[in-house]
Amino acid sequence: MRVTPQSDLRSFLRSLDSARLADLLCEHAERDHELRDRLLAMAEGPAAGDLAEVSDLLDTAVRTAESVQIASVLDTLQRLLDSGTRADVAPLARRAVDKITAALGDLDDPSGAIADHLDRAVALYARACAAHPPEPAELAGWLLGTAFDRPVWPNISLVDFAEALGEKGLMLIKSTVDEVLAERAGDESRRATARRLNEQHAEVTGDVDTVIAMLSEQLPRIDVSLRIVRILRAAGRHAEAIAHAATALGTENGARRGKPIAALERASRRRAEAAAETADPVEKEQEDEEVPTVAEPAEESTDPVEAVRELLAEGKADEAWKLATREESAVLIPLYREHIDGLIGRKDAQHYVTAAAQLRRLRTLHRKAETSEEFGEYLAGLVEEHRRKTRLIEEIRKARIALPKTGGR
Repeated sequence: MRVTPQSDLRSFLRSLDSARLADLLCEHAERDHELRDRLLAMAEGPAAGDLAEVSDLLDTAVRTAESVQIASVLDTLQRLLDSGTRADVAPLARRAVDKITAALGDLDDPSGAIADHLDRAVALYARACAAHPPEPAELAGWLLGTAFDRPVWPNISLVDFAEALGEKGLMLIKSTVDEVLAERAGDESRRATARRLNEQHAEVTGDVDTVIAMLSEQLPRIDVSLRIVRILRAAGRHAEAIAHAATALGTENGARRGKPIAALERASRRRAEAAAETADPVEKEQEDEEVPTVAEPAEESTDPVEAVRELLAEGKADEAWKLATREESAVLIPLYREHIDGLIGRKDAQHYVTAAAQLRRLRTLHRKAETSEEFGEYLAGLVEEHRRKTRLIEEIRKARIALPKTGGR
């Protein structure tokens, strides 16, 4: 038998007692998170025994930009989370986010498939963190680094990670955000990211007045006004919600103005009556669920396209997208084009960032509708029309959308 360094090492390891070997492995696992994940997966048993194998598959899938394999990795992570596994899936889910993010920076993704996987990986990581919260300072640092280094993608919201961050993590994020906002000559992109995180922090911590104050800076805009009304209503400040709706919709026609305000007033009266009669709490909760919102007419629309349109108008892009993914892609394409045009028309950096993110989703709709060529033509026309808006073009590049090599319609 040929003696090699590897065989010598094996012989040495076999000579160790189990306690010494366990100490060596634990010491190394503290420095090597991938080894730690594999060992934890093996300890979990058959239910999560494929976690180590998935870790290897992730490396291969991302390196070769193989969409099917990446989807398989994410499917396994989701299956483990759905099954309520005791294994800590968070480290592997985070590694999936980091690797897919890095890959997007090095490759062209004309179909948008890899970008879609990234959004899904972020959602799975948020779930995994809720199940096994990491160290708050570590998670806060990762979220801040990701948000400021890559402000367009991945799409991360503090709301999804609030439980895992806890009070300590949220305080760390708030401290960094305040520092960025206090910079006198800071980069506008960093300031826009800080404002977004500040708004999310206020929402998570229940600081309604701060959220309203920040949103008020974007007035007069009907979508922002509707969002303010929803926030006030959710906080139980119904009189203020009605007053703001009346002011915001004061220039609208009767049909647009009357139904939302009437719905709010009915809701307010019912709550007052319920309180006076000390109604059963369960009945009041059911009644709350039946109250239409300002963005919704008295009779809720059953048209999914209109529902998506309303959510987009309220600035609820993520909720709109969740609904859009369940509908026929082709019928939503004109709506998303209209939405993107409206965002660009705002002519400011933050709306350019949002427009670029929505362009990625429009690209996905075209891919699902098997009309990718039409997206290319639309993008070429958009770039030609707005070629002088250098900030917009830069945000489109940051969103990993391949720009046409030549202009023209």
